[in-house]
Amino acid sequence: MTDEPDITAKPWRRPVGARDPHEPHRAATSLELLFDLCFVVAVAYAGAGLHHAIAENHAATGIASFLTVFFAIWWAWMNFSWQASAFDNDDGVYRLAVMLQITGCLIIAAGIPRAFELRQFDVAFVGYLVMRVGLVFLWLRFARARPACRTACLRFASGVSLAMCGWSVMLIAGEWPLWGWWLMALVELAVPVWAERATPTPWHPHHIAERYGLFTIIVLGESVLAATHAVREGVEGHGFSAPLVGLIVGGLAILFSLWWIYFAKPAHRFLTSNRVGFVWGYGHYFIFAATAAVGAGLAVNVDYLLGEAAIDPRLAAASVSVPVALFLLTVWLLHVRPHHARLGLSFLFPFAIAGVLAAGYCPWPVPSIAVVIVTFLGIELWLADRRYRRQAVPATRALQEI
Repeated sequence: MTDEPDITAKPWRRPVGARDPHEPHRAATSLELLFDLCFVVAVAYAGAGLHHAIAENHAATGIASFLTVFFAIWWAWMNFSWQASAFDNDDGVYRLAVMLQITGCLIIAAGIPRAFELRQFDVAFVGYLVMRVGLVFLWLRFARARPACRTACLRFASGVSLAMCGWSVMLIAGEWPLWGWWLMALVELAVPVWAERATPTPWHPHHIAERYGLFTIIVLGESVLAATHAVREGVEGHGFSAPLVGLIVGGLAILFSLWWIYFAKPAHRFLTSNRVGFVWGYGHYFIFAATAAVGAGLAVNVDYLLGEAAIDPRLAAASVSVPVALFLLTVWLLHVRPHHARLGLSFLFPFAIAGVLAAGYCPWPVPSIAVVIVTFLGIELWLADRRYRRQAVPATRALQEI
């Protein structure tokens, strides 16, 4: 016998209301985990598209397509996560609406290769539209059931709908101009700011921090998968070699270090307002995109090492050094500075970023980048240990005196 609840016994319809932002032990649900798992398919396709574009010496168009597609992935995931943090009631209607959004995500994933190869975003647009239908339906449902947040929910619903009309005009026009994409991206980013000014939604700081952490792990996992796939193809075609082993070890050290650095500081402690939440939440676009790009860059370096990518060696090195440096910069701004870190740690990050970029000019860039970032992490841990010991000694003496 077990005391665990039967998840199939959930009622079809339950009272719809706001969640308590101070609810204890709030954690991600199994449906949210399924949502993330399906999103990793889209992230994998985006990373693969970036990898092949750089390896074929089309870095400029590949990066532009990657940033465009990844914005749609990240933005759809983020809209769902913040809405769920405030209003998830987990009844049958809610679950079906989320599953509709998951379906849209898979359609986006199916359209990503077409976006990279042909610069056509029609399939990805259809998937995005399906996701937004599910999102708008839930906003309207919450507006009807929660009078205190009615204005904000209606603003979310109308803003998202108007943004989709803008995307539709761009699709009908044919060629997507870069300025038009940036304009619509700014419109999308402005919708939550406008909606939350009416009535802040009751999102849960610990739940939001956990959701972002889980998605970071998923994107790191995709990077591991992309690098592993490239190494497997290389070994099958050329066998092991000392440079390849060095690249494998260096790549693993980089990915492990990125995980360690991101989770070194708990984020929920300073997520105390919408103003902080917007900066922190929006800034994660660069963390997620950089993490996915690291996996693509490692795959590019495998191709270059095996002679399958006829590109400049500096481009191959930059495909890893630039996203790693961007990751460090964003984590420093979003996770370290809000904790009011000591002066030594604050200056350590810029030195590490400069070291990573400089390591890209070394003869063996990936192992060199790994040495820089592992050294940085070791110094950070040493400083943390010294700080802990200084704080522990007075506490121990106080206990002895009692």
